[in-house]
Amino acid sequence: MPDLHHTIVRPLVTEKSSAQFGTLAEYAFEVHPRATKPEVRVAIERLFGVRVVSVRTMVQRAKRRTMGKTSGRRPAWKKALVRLREGDSIPVFEG
Repeated sequence: MPDLHHTIVRPLVTEKSSAQFGTLAEYAFEVHPRATKPEVRVAIERLFGVRVVSVRTMVQRAKRRTMGKTSGRRPAWKKALVRLREGDSIPVFEG
């Protein structure tokens, strides 16, 4: 994964991730499905200029959706929970 912007797809700002940020100082990101923990660590550190303490990743499974008579699936995607060094923050999540 040479491009940092392909490794980190987008930040996840939800009620649950905001609560996690408040209690554990963890940030949630959607990442490329083949991105590894070291690649996520490097991408976050270079993009935002912070120091990462730990990275946890998980694959969110695909969900079935039905619209009328048509049924389909939403794609599976990968989520990363990133804990930063004390005192560091990412301005995207504050506001």
